[in-house]
Amino acid sequence: MHMSRIDLNLFTVFDAIYREGGITAASKRLHLSQPAVSHALARLRELLQDPLFERQGNEMIPTPRARALASTIARSLGSLERMLQGATEFDPQTAQRCFVIAMRESHELWLLPALNAELSPAQPGIQFACVRNERRDLEDDLRAGELDLALDIALPLPAEIRRVRVQTTPVVVLARRGHPALQGSLDLETYLAQEHVLVTGRRRGFGYEDAVLERLGRSRRIRVRCQLHRAASELVRRSDLLVTMPRDQALAVNDAPENQLFPFPIEVAPFESYLYWHANVEEDPGHRWFRGLVAGALRAADHDVSGVS
Repeated sequence: MHMSRIDLNLFTVFDAIYREGGITAASKRLHLSQPAVSHALARLRELLQDPLFERQGNEMIPTPRARALASTIARSLGSLERMLQGATEFDPQTAQRCFVIAMRESHELWLLPALNAELSPAQPGIQFACVRNERRDLEDDLRAGELDLALDIALPLPAEIRRVRVQTTPVVVLARRGHPALQGSLDLETYLAQEHVLVTGRRRGFGYEDAVLERLGRSRRIRVRCQLHRAASELVRRSDLLVTMPRDQALAVNDAPENQLFPFPIEVAPFESYLYWHANVEEDPGHRWFRGLVAGALRAADHDVSGVS
């Protein structure tokens, strides 16, 4: 099959259907009519000799062949788009571009307002989207252009994934004011005698603080596991439970004056956060501009961002 005989727009349609899960949503993404998208899909099915997507209710479910092709098509389209974007200067006042950054809910609370404040009213075509991302997919999503940036903890990623440390924050313990066991200070024995909330998105396993305690031959009693720091803060406000978290997250979610912060009762390394992007966008003018925008937002939120841009 010779490339000169293939309409590359068909792969743009494939990518949109795969991402959106349906023809209607794909047509909106591409600003095409539904019949046009359906016709393109029919041509691609004939070309590849595979149904590619099968309807189940309101969804178009990819076939095994489609799933095998999806990441390659996404990477190829992303590379072409970045090549075209890099071929011209980037003017944020006239550009039409949506930047995607992956981060946790706890980061959204303080970073999103600062990031939005960095945008100028004279840049109406610039959008940004914050999404949740699975760490196992981070490398592929950055390479394929699914993500422009990611804000996360230190992760074992290859050198092609660029990174810079943007945040260092100490570990603190949150407790309600008037907690009967806490009288102005918190030592290790008192900490271990209490019941705790563990904030984690994982179904099993323990937290950073538990690993620190384990190295000392100690452990704590976890009464509740939850996913959000804000929920943990509310649990603490209404009980005698304690929760351990990075200080910046505690300050972001703890809007209850009934709660108080204590230093973690033993010396422990601070939490670190990193900003990640792929080497293939290192010199892209638009991406460099967006990295600078994020750097400004982090500075506005009083975080160390040396080296981001």
